[in-house]
Amino acid sequence: MKKFLLFIAGLIALGILLANLGPMILLGVSVWLLYVVFKQFMKSDSTAGKIGWVVLGLIILSVAASNIYAVIGLAAAYGLYLIYKTWTGKSEGTSSTSYKSDDPFTNFEREWAELNK
Repeated sequence: MKKFLLFIAGLIALGILLANLGPMILLGVSVWLLYVVFKQFMKSDSTAGKIGWVVLGLIILSVAASNIYAVIGLAAAYGLYLIYKTWTGKSEGTSSTSYKSDDPFTNFEREWAELNK
């Protein structure tokens, strides 16, 4: 039942991620363009050039603000990552090699290495 619920949650997160893929790309491009405009604003020496870069920056900022809901897509991508991590059972704190048992059938490789010594 847990795997089924994880599967359903993964499908929902994938749908949200795909629905917000376009706004996520536009948000990334507009943030990059804002960075470029800021760098050019700092290089500019003339007042008219600085005013032009500020106007262009405000236009690009309005594009970025209109796509701010793309953060929902980023949250869905992170949720999808957490679902995948839970599905595969991989966690940073546990180690599968620390489990030892005296049963020779569960630790065949260890027993085989001891026999070949």
